Amino acid sequence: QLVESGGGSVQPGGSLRLSCTASGFKFDYYVIGWFRQAPGKEREVVSCFSSLDGTTYYADSVKGRSTIYRDNAKNTVYLQMNALKSEDTAVYYCGTASFTASARILCIMEHRVSFWGEGHQVSVSL
Repeated sequence: QLVESGGGSVQPGGSLRLSCTASGFKFDYYVIGWFRQAPGKEREVVSCFSSLDGTTYYADSVKGRSTIYRDNAKNTVYLQMNALKSEDTAVYYCGTASFTASARILCIMEHRVSFWGEGHQVSVSL
């Protein structure tokens, strides 16, 4: 089970941090990704992190504004997002899989995600 937290409302230019905690298993052998779905749009990739080799992947839309990282002791993966824009408004989902060790591969093969979080709303507006 994946438990998410940290969503909410923020003004443009603001920051927030999303958390994804694994319950019942450890992230040690998994790649973890963040994906989002805006109203009327398909779900898209945001960022992925590999616990196996430490690599990361970022979508162009968030590159330079976001950081994905893991706290091993808390078995939690975080997505820090800065300089938020209105187009970042979406429901954010974390997902994980163990079929690959590559962050990039999970991010481009969303359909192979094994476990999903419930999703958290992020709203960016004045």
